Amino acid sequence: MKIIDEINRRRTFAIISHPDAGKTTLTEKLLLYGGAVQLAGSVTSRKNQRATTSDWMELERKRGISVSSTVLQFDYAGHRINLLDTPGHKDFSEDTYRVLTAVDAAVMVIDAGKGIEAETRKLFEVCRQRGVPIFTFMNKLDRPTRDPLELMDELESVLGIHAYAMNWPLGTGPDFKGIYDRQASEAHLFERTQHGSYRAPEEVGDIDHPLIRDRLEGDVREQVREELAMLDEAGAAFDVEAVRDGKLTPVFFGSAMNNFGVQLLLDSFLEYAPAPGRRMAECGPIEPTHPTFSGFIFKIQANMDPRHRDRIAFVRVVSGKFTREMTVTHAQTGRRARLSNAQALFGRERETIEEAFPGDVVGVVGGRDFGIGATLTEDPAIVYHEIPRFPPECFAYLHNPNPSQYKRFDQGVQQLLQEGVVQCFELPQRRQKVALLAAVGPLQFEIVKYRLESEYGAEARLESAPWSMVRWFAQSMDAESLAKLYLPGGVEHAVDTRGEPALLFADDWQVRYFNERNADVTLS
Repeated sequence: MKIIDEINRRRTFAIISHPDAGKTTLTEKLLLYGGAVQLAGSVTSRKNQRATTSDWMELERKRGISVSSTVLQFDYAGHRINLLDTPGHKDFSEDTYRVLTAVDAAVMVIDAGKGIEAETRKLFEVCRQRGVPIFTFMNKLDRPTRDPLELMDELESVLGIHAYAMNWPLGTGPDFKGIYDRQASEAHLFERTQHGSYRAPEEVGDIDHPLIRDRLEGDVREQVREELAMLDEAGAAFDVEAVRDGKLTPVFFGSAMNNFGVQLLLDSFLEYAPAPGRRMAECGPIEPTHPTFSGFIFKIQANMDPRHRDRIAFVRVVSGKFTREMTVTHAQTGRRARLSNAQALFGRERETIEEAFPGDVVGVVGGRDFGIGATLTEDPAIVYHEIPRFPPECFAYLHNPNPSQYKRFDQGVQQLLQEGVVQCFELPQRRQKVALLAAVGPLQFEIVKYRLESEYGAEARLESAPWSMVRWFAQSMDAESLAKLYLPGGVEHAVDTRGEPALLFADDWQVRYFNERNADVTLS
């Protein structure tokens, strides 16, 4: 198969949502309908509580939330799918934002009973800024919901994007029987299965077909007719190019828990979502058909398998063809590296691969010098800057209460910093050296402590720090310039892991006061 054919059959996307909207459940059901698993939620605990294929960390299972993004690669209907399940909790949004740099589209899950929530807006803004096309899944139609027309209007007014309903619910809550496919003009009525573990049996036909008519209440059928007429008259027209440009979001209604509408979402997504496209490098745009291999690291994860204390760098292939044992240049350091241990990933499971193409996510084992954002390429002129730096909002000191465990403690901290779990700052004006951790949300500190103790056998103690924001300098600052700064009480000098100076502030008032007293200095 030619490389262009391999590129065109790739679909690489993330599933994003506000917490509890049903993101991980939808992920599981897409795997079920894609043939990647035979039984949804098939990994069960002794207490018979459902665990998912993508949430593999013990802490995730204990807390019942996703704290780390996961790659799930599988084949379906002639396509190679790279599905990235992301954390929903806002404290782990930094991981989600990094994942969004590596995908070509996103499926946004919305709880139809709640509508657009705070984290939904933030994620949408990130997608819009990056030009990532969004497909919307209105979930939980089997529960009491807001009016579907109201949800469509909210999408357009709050998010500022045109919306097109690909299907329409046949009833809601206890009366939810299925969906009407507007593209095919067909009604799909579903039957619920136990715990939604199996594909839902369905009947398909015209909305006036006797079998459909017998199962739908007359008032529901008439209401659907009226709403569909309104959509045809006043709704946005469907435009594939507008979808791929991120200007129009196709909207699907359904219930991930009961498998209603999952198949239609999957099939439509594969048809209308874009194949891998060009990426900007320092030397200009790089097309996926560029003959030279290049890619960038958007995630690093250690100890995915407790039996093998290894480290995997997640590489998004951008151009050319990846082959195992190939030698590449680490563009940021200029060092050469041989990629001898490359693997396809399916959650915690993995298998050795011989080749990969643009759009694929490859797990490269080893590479101790690899960091998040690094470019791996056969052409050193190709350097990507895909990963942004995120300003933290929470700070905490990390102490080692057991000096005899210093080696394990230090090794664990350095590994977690390379993974980007948290950021770290030095406080040069303090005599006693202690690690100052910084994160988007406080739960990230809990992850650090948990993983230090469970994976590295090192005790750790956290102590809250008084700051809530960090600001860097827009201009170059030497030691003399830093010493001349007027600092409000409580503001402190810091140095990040790149060696760049910064300032720590407790609130916005301190930032404004600093700006007034240091008018010739610009903070970033």
